[in-house]
Amino acid sequence: MRLIRDNSLTIVLMLLFAGTIIGQWIAGWHVAIEDAARHGRSALSLTAYTASPRFLSSVFENWESEFLQMSAYVVLTAILIQRGSSESKDPDTPPRDRNLAAQAQKPGAPAALRAGRLARALYARSLGIVLALLFLLSFVLHWTQSARAAAEEALDHGEAAPTLIAYLGDPQFWFESFQNWQSEFLSTAVLVVLSIFLRQRESPESKPVAAPHAQTGE
Repeated sequence: MRLIRDNSLTIVLMLLFAGTIIGQWIAGWHVAIEDAARHGRSALSLTAYTASPRFLSSVFENWESEFLQMSAYVVLTAILIQRGSSESKDPDTPPRDRNLAAQAQKPGAPAALRAGRLARALYARSLGIVLALLFLLSFVLHWTQSARAAAEEALDHGEAAPTLIAYLGDPQFWFESFQNWQSEFLSTAVLVVLSIFLRQRESPESKPVAAPHAQTGE
């Protein structure tokens, strides 16, 4: 079917997402069962584990880092250059998005470009804005669920549970964040540099196989 062909990349990625988050969910539940047995506690049901701060914190901890990487990448590639990389715009070509008011009249141009200067300015940056908002939402959910998990653990050990605000300054929270953030920025930098010299046939993330190393952009 043409609909499947035209949307196959999204379909396959979402199927991979579904499979891996289910794997995380089931494996994490078994880890929680083993942990409860070691501490002489009753095990959580799968339903209870799904709503537990331990599971939700681990999910949003990873989503947070991914949305940070993508929002930073989208914005930085609009400003900065890496000559020879397929992931960079070519510094020797004129700006692609000049005079958007005139470009708004082209057939098929998004209607938002004809809705006034403010709408045009927001739409022209909408991808970076939405990715940044998804990062902030994931960050808040990671923070609040990690704080809940830390409070439960503290109560299990007869200690005072940290407040939500106090947990924002907890080293554990920032350890969880930075251990993911650093890997995202490293992998992005590696992709930018490797795409100068290496190729992937027919991929839009790669330059044409026969393109010279100095060619910048797709």
